[in-house]
Amino acid sequence: MSAMSKKESDGCRKLLKLLTEDDLLALNDTVTNRLISATSSSEAIEAILAYSQSAEELLKRKKVHRDIIFKYLATERIPQPPNSDKHHLIKKTLEFWTSDSKNAVNVPSKRCIDQNVDGLGQLEALGKQFCQWFFRLLNSQNPQADRPSSTMQDWGPQHFWGDARLLLLSHAQIQQKDEYCGAELVSQRLLALVSEEGLVFCPNLEQTGLKCVATPHGLVLVAVAGTIHRGSDCLGVFEQVFSLIRDPLDNSSWKIKSVHLKVKGQIVKETLPTLTYDSEALLQLFS
Repeated sequence: MSAMSKKESDGCRKLLKLLTEDDLLALNDTVTNRLISATSSSEAIEAILAYSQSAEELLKRKKVHRDIIFKYLATERIPQPPNSDKHHLIKKTLEFWTSDSKNAVNVPSKRCIDQNVDGLGQLEALGKQFCQWFFRLLNSQNPQADRPSSTMQDWGPQHFWGDARLLLLSHAQIQQKDEYCGAELVSQRLLALVSEEGLVFCPNLEQTGLKCVATPHGLVLVAVAGTIHRGSDCLGVFEQVFSLIRDPLDNSSWKIKSVHLKVKGQIVKETLPTLTYDSEALLQLFS
């Protein structure tokens, strides 16, 4: 019977939900040696968890494809090079499941990123905390994602200033440029990317993928690079730049003033995507 920890069991359950029903039923037959008959995906998942000897054994099963583990890590905001082999992805998954819960990211309070931006280190911490909060909240709106807990905020225009602006640049087969103005429209368009188009954004929060700049007027620019996924497919890369302004009525609250999102469809290889913007280029975007 299973000797998984609660975190391993919860993680395996979330990962198994990414499999098709046919693969789940086949995996159930293998794990239970056909002694347990499952008639639905949920029954198969519970039987697989109950009869797997360990999380590692389950991850090594043939039906748990490399792409499934890669996508799971992406949903947990643990980006890996797209060419990573299954052994590497299993190792990273097990490390995540055995890590201390104190390392988990706290979700900021409504419309709020609690961080003093005085000093470079604190500015970078603000940028990283903001990206963790933003992409976790946005990706949670994907129909395939687990619904957020009661402590998770709702997506909506309340996170944007009323005159917020979104510039969306798409570099695929045809280059396209769209602009949206107003908190409601900006919020709805970003939401549609995940809720209707089924995208998942996986930011690279390492030093090569994240940059933060503060202007003399109090505007904070946060730029991040990452990969875009749909299902088990990596569709390309993105660069996204946010401008944030502190709420004058609440010194610990920050809201989004503008978003500059550049999407490029391509095969990603070898390394995590990196930013092409330097500090001067970021300032010019919003000058």
